[in-house]
Amino acid sequence: MIQTDLIIIGAGPGGYRAAEYAAKNGLKVIVFETSHVGGTCLNVGCIPTKSFARDAEIIQTLNNAETFGLNGLDYEFDIQKVIRRKDEVIASLRAGIETLLSHPNITLIKAEAQFKDAHTVTADGEEYSASHIIVATGSVPKTLRLEKPAERRVLDSSDLLSIGELPERLCIIGAGVIGMEFASIFNAFGTEVTVVEFLKECLPVLDSDIAKRLRKSLEKQGVTFHMQSSVTAITKAGVVFTDKKGNAVTIEADEVLMAVGRAPRVFDHFSKAGFEYSERTGIAVNEHLQTTVPHIYAIGDVNARQMLAHAAEMQGIHVVNQILGKTDEIRLDIMPAAIFTLPEAACVGLSEDSCKEQGREYVCKKSFWRANGKALAMNESEGLLKLISSPQGDILGCHAYGAHAADLIQEVSALMCRNTTVEQLAHIIHIHPTLSEVLHSAAES
Repeated sequence: MIQTDLIIIGAGPGGYRAAEYAAKNGLKVIVFETSHVGGTCLNVGCIPTKSFARDAEIIQTLNNAETFGLNGLDYEFDIQKVIRRKDEVIASLRAGIETLLSHPNITLIKAEAQFKDAHTVTADGEEYSASHIIVATGSVPKTLRLEKPAERRVLDSSDLLSIGELPERLCIIGAGVIGMEFASIFNAFGTEVTVVEFLKECLPVLDSDIAKRLRKSLEKQGVTFHMQSSVTAITKAGVVFTDKKGNAVTIEADEVLMAVGRAPRVFDHFSKAGFEYSERTGIAVNEHLQTTVPHIYAIGDVNARQMLAHAAEMQGIHVVNQILGKTDEIRLDIMPAAIFTLPEAACVGLSEDSCKEQGREYVCKKSFWRANGKALAMNESEGLLKLISSPQGDILGCHAYGAHAADLIQEVSALMCRNTTVEQLAHIIHIHPTLSEVLHSAAES
């Protein structure tokens, strides 16, 4: 049996970052990974979709070239070059992670690890034991159980990122983050995009007013939405659903994307370790990411708390600090998130909706991109920011859509971690002209 200080199952953002941090702090680490390092985020998630989103942004700029005094521009779109560039970005970052994992204190094993008991895992016929174990197995795409003909292909997000030919018509089932990003991207690529969503509004993580405005913005760009609609079948022709009036509707589509979220990636062998878990809610953990077996931790998507790459990374660092007996000031309760549509959206903390649902008193300050000099110079006047605070001025959250909304929300996240008030924010000098003045204007209002 091979002994080590720490075993990590999974080399996604949470796993590889925890391994790197643990190794730098003197722990001997063994990392198990069955696929490419980098996990969903790098290989079939955050990074490739952002590569596509950048292509879409350039196309949108070219389509508005006359606004910038560039007349008569012409171009041809090549989806294969877009995919090759995406693959090059992935390969470069993957090589960087493999370099990180070449640290003398880290052993990377490309094999499936299975629990034998609470302290032991097996892989390729060998047994490995550690005082501490981190499970970071990530997530898998969810799907709806629908009738469909055998010859009808239904894509998940991984399939769409490597599609061989640009579809003329794409129907997306689901208006969450994945569905909205792909709707925005493929609309810019020239595909006719239709989105079918069961809920009343897209992106439930966002303030509903901002989510509605973002959806309307995408509608103006050519995306068709069917909200409050329940998909009943997938046929040779496309997607069949019942709309909000109870009518049966068929949307013809060359390709269908299933984008109804992700589920924790759990395995039957987890039961041998003795911790609590389920297929729906993932591995149960406490505030320090400990499972019901104290020396075993679960980070990232598999604990289903916050399915975000940066959440997994910081959870991993926090766990290693727990193992080392170190204290930290990581605020896992303050978790910013972004949606890279065109324009993009982002949020942190409470929205107006959640304040109302909780019966909390709050103050909502608003600011618009159309009143910002840099936004107008960029031809990016579409956008709204809502800054939510308590009556005493404590920042409770911020939700926004508009160019570089994620950067503005990141500033709010940092301020929230330091308990900054709205008044203190208003007293912080912001560079002029920048989009950050949208946030400053809200604080001053």
